[in-house]
Parts: sequence; structure tokens; C-alpha cells
Amino acid sequence: MAIKLLVLDIDGTIAGDNNQIRKPVKLAIKAAQKQNIKVTLATGRMYRSALPYYEQIETKLPLIAYNGAWIQNPDTQEKEHLPIGKEIALELLDYFESPAMNSYFGVHCYLEDQLYVKEITPSTQEYAERSQVAAIPVGDLRKILQVNPTKVLAIAHKPQMIKKCFPELKTRYSREKVHLTQSSHNLLEAMHPQVNKGKAVQYLAEKVLGIKPTEVMAIGDNFNDLEMLQYAGVSIAMGSAPDEIKKVAHWVAPDVEADGVAVAINKFLEKQNY
Repeated sequence: MAIKLLVLDIDGTIAGDNNQIRKPVKLAIKAAQKQNIKVTLATGRMYRSALPYYEQIETKLPLIAYNGAWIQNPDTQEKEHLPIGKEIALELLDYFESPAMNSYFGVHCYLEDQLYVKEITPSTQEYAERSQVAAIPVGDLRKILQVNPTKVLAIAHKPQMIKKCFPELKTRYSREKVHLTQSSHNLLEAMHPQVNKGKAVQYLAEKVLGIKPTEVMAIGDNFNDLEMLQYAGVSIAMGSAPDEIKKVAHWVAPDVEADGVAVAINKFLEKQNY
């Protein structure tokens, strides 16, 4: 069955070290669109951070941000938003700011597409610069949690600490309470339990476009792409992806610096017949 929807992650997939979409990838995306294949992005990034990449691919579909917690059509401004409960968010703040964890993590809270932090650290500054957003320091993050945040993110100053805290948090919180995932080696993300890229792509494919999973191709590079790759009829993992992600993919592309998305599009979509 022919592919009708192509869904792309951003970081490590279409955007590499220079934080830009390389020309071969742009050309490959346009070639897919000329075959009537619709294209959109599914990212862990904030909506405002993902928007410049979305505008470059010139699509009219909704943009999937915050791993699916925020789905918005920039043209119509129609939005689906599923935030994490503030009670869980407060508990996560207590955990990461505890004496045992405080020196190893920085915490980000996202409300109304703004990034709030306790203070500006080197890790936060690096994150903000790559995301091209301003981080707003507020001291105690608890004072801004008057409403449910879209997402809570912990940046590990030592990435190996994620391997320590992940099992602890999985034991503490069932999948029915919170969805925990990694979008990078040092980023741990907490969201509403019904949020993941797979559910977001399913909504876009089946509810918005009326197509089947077998007509979807998805490309990603990390754990937060897992459910999306499992849903898609054709799933592509980037060469830099963890082995667990490569194992669920139908094919492994070269990494982002070798224009893996362009290679994958050319391999699977270039000669589709309609």
C-alpha cells in the first residue's frame, strides 16, 4: 500500500549539530510532497520552537509538539492540548530537587508554550539556545503551577543518572499516572499518561486524514519516537538511534549528518506509483 503521510522527528532526524535542515533533506521532502505525500513534524520540542522547522517544510497539516501533548494547526490555530496534572508535576519537582538528586538535574516546566526554570544554568542555556526560546527563571517553580503544565523535563548533568532515576520513577508511577520517556541521552520527559507520538500520529492519520497505519511512514531517532515507529506501516530509525529503537524499526537510515532522512525518502518513497 502506498504511503500517504510522512512524519518526521526534528532533533537528530532532520536537524543535526548545526540545528538546521540540510538542503538534501529539504529537497527529498519536497520530492515526496510532489507525489501527493503529506508531511508533518512530531517532536518533543515546544510548539514555538518547532514552528520554524514546520514553516520550512511548507505543509498545511497540524504540527505535533511536546511529544503529542500539543497538536496545533498553525493556519487555523485549532489545537489539541493534554497537559500533565499539576499534582504529579509538583511531586516530580520534589523528587528532582531532593538532596539526593538536586545536584544532578535541572528541571524545566512548560506552561502556555513558555519555558520556566528555577535558574539559568549552563545546561539550560544550551537547551534554550538550541530550542531558540527564552528560558524564564522564576526561582521556586511551584509558584507557577497554578494550572496544569504541558510537560516537565529534567536535564541530567551526568547522563548516567537517568539510568538511576528512571527505574525509581517507573516504580513510583504507573503508566496510568504519567508517561516517562527520553528524547536525548540527558533529557527525561514526563507527560500526561495518554500522551506519546504514536497516539498523536494515529489521531492525525485516522481522525484528520482518514488513512490507515499502513499508509504512514515515520522517521525518528530516540526513545520518545518509539510509539510512533511502532504505529507506522513503514518505520525508519536513524543511524544514531539506541539499539532498542533500531530493533523496532523496519529499516535503519544513516545518521542525520549523512542526510539519513533524504536517503530513507529516496529509498522508500521516490518510486511510489499512484
